[in-house]
Amino acid sequence: MLLEDKQDMIALLTGVKSSKKNYYTELKQTVTQLRKKNMQLEIMNEIMKSIKIDMSLDDILKNMIHKLNVLVPFDRLGLLLFQNERLTLTNVYPDHSHMLEIGAIVPNENSLYWSSLSTRQIILKRLQDTADYDFYEKTYLTALHLKTILVLPIYSKNKKIAVLSIGRNSETEWEIDDLAFLEQLSTHLAVSIENTQLYHEVLRAKQEWEDTFKAVEDMIIVFDQDGHILRYNDSVQAFFHCQEQSIDFMLEKACQTLVMETFHQGKPGYKEIYFEEQTTCELHTYPVHNHKQEVYAVIAYMKDVTEKRKLEVHLLHSGKLAAIGEMAAGVAHELNSPLTAILGNSQLLLRDIASDSPSYTLLSDIKNCGVRCKQIIKSLLTFSRQDTYTFSSCSLNEAVEQVLNLLKYQIEDQQIKIQTLLSDYLPMIEASQPQIEQIIINLLLNAKDALTVAEKKEIIIETSLQPNEVHLSVTDNGIGIEENRLSEIFHPFYTTKESEKGTGLGLSVSIGIAKAHGGTIDVISTLNKGSTFTLKLPLQRDPINP
Repeated sequence: MLLEDKQDMIALLTGVKSSKKNYYTELKQTVTQLRKKNMQLEIMNEIMKSIKIDMSLDDILKNMIHKLNVLVPFDRLGLLLFQNERLTLTNVYPDHSHMLEIGAIVPNENSLYWSSLSTRQIILKRLQDTADYDFYEKTYLTALHLKTILVLPIYSKNKKIAVLSIGRNSETEWEIDDLAFLEQLSTHLAVSIENTQLYHEVLRAKQEWEDTFKAVEDMIIVFDQDGHILRYNDSVQAFFHCQEQSIDFMLEKACQTLVMETFHQGKPGYKEIYFEEQTTCELHTYPVHNHKQEVYAVIAYMKDVTEKRKLEVHLLHSGKLAAIGEMAAGVAHELNSPLTAILGNSQLLLRDIASDSPSYTLLSDIKNCGVRCKQIIKSLLTFSRQDTYTFSSCSLNEAVEQVLNLLKYQIEDQQIKIQTLLSDYLPMIEASQPQIEQIIINLLLNAKDALTVAEKKEIIIETSLQPNEVHLSVTDNGIGIEENRLSEIFHPFYTTKESEKGTGLGLSVSIGIAKAHGGTIDVISTLNKGSTFTLKLPLQRDPINP
């Protein structure tokens, strides 16, 4: 009795009033439907999971492709994205099942895909139906041995996103439930695709900003509201060459005042800051505002302008030298005429006066002073570059020998030993030999004057061949030059000699001639031990110079 009641109860609960065979058949169908619904939910879940994580579109499709194929059997699946008003083939499964190349653009004329997207309608086509019109995709879909093709437009609200094409190699009927599910799937897929595109667009924009931030050659530093460093670009590391902690300390110390002013005032700031080793930087600060126009960060832009400042000083100095040179040339020309008269008349008067006459001594002084003034005027004209340089092939060794022919007796007469170390492998250079000789004369006379108090007086003249250059050095063991005066010795009219022994133009004239030849003069000196002046000339003259 109880058993019968139990069976009646099961019958009532299941609604099965027929035979046991029918009961189990209906139960099996119910389980199958439940499994199908469960698989549909799993596919939807896979797609929804992709909205929250970093996944590529290819990964999203691969995660659902197997389950989808079990649920809705197909032989080929293709996805075409709508971007920049074009349909582009981006994904195909299986990988080999495509005639068009990945990345190919589908023309919008006579296209099944474009028709589905434009009308926002699902299109089902039997490819073997000869009565149907031809469309662009038919040729290559038929070549893939497909019999039917289902095209689903993918929209997000009213925004075109993509087209999904599903093909079968058989003419199996598409069930209504499957079509409804695929339509629902396309809605979820639209959200996932749009999210993926947005994520990668943000990621790409972030990467572009990062690359730009790193690529800027000047220093960029970001400060928070407390004046602490949030980050800086690679140029900061390259500038300081030290540990991160030390960089933070130095930057915060140097920039703190201006950064905090920018925070409080909400306006850009500027100042020059100075680091060790005479390094000068320009510091610009800019406030960063949020949507409430509140300053929440400050960007500091720092540029190393050390070389720029040196160039500005050099240009200013060059401008002063140009003005001095112009004035010197004018003075020299004005003095030449009266000096000619003074020298000429003093020489004429000396011829008529006996050497033991008191007037002879006075006239000799007038003549000697006139000659000295003539030499000063000549140096002034050279300094102002009024003389014309004629460049030709010449030998540095020959220039040394010519100068020694003029000065050797005068130098050795003061018990100074001259040692020459001239290279036998010195090539010819393009230069103005008289001007090069003028440099050598100035260097030798300076060396002679530096040896006035030395016990064992010696001058060494050496020539040598260096990479792309020829060098001539003049070394003495004289009084030397103080280190703090080395930067001034090439300035015009600067001299350590007594007023009647020097004009202060010798080294200034020499450096001017050297630069006109594309070269320079270096000096190494130790107080009370001596000095070495080295003339460096290029093997080929710089064509931009005279």
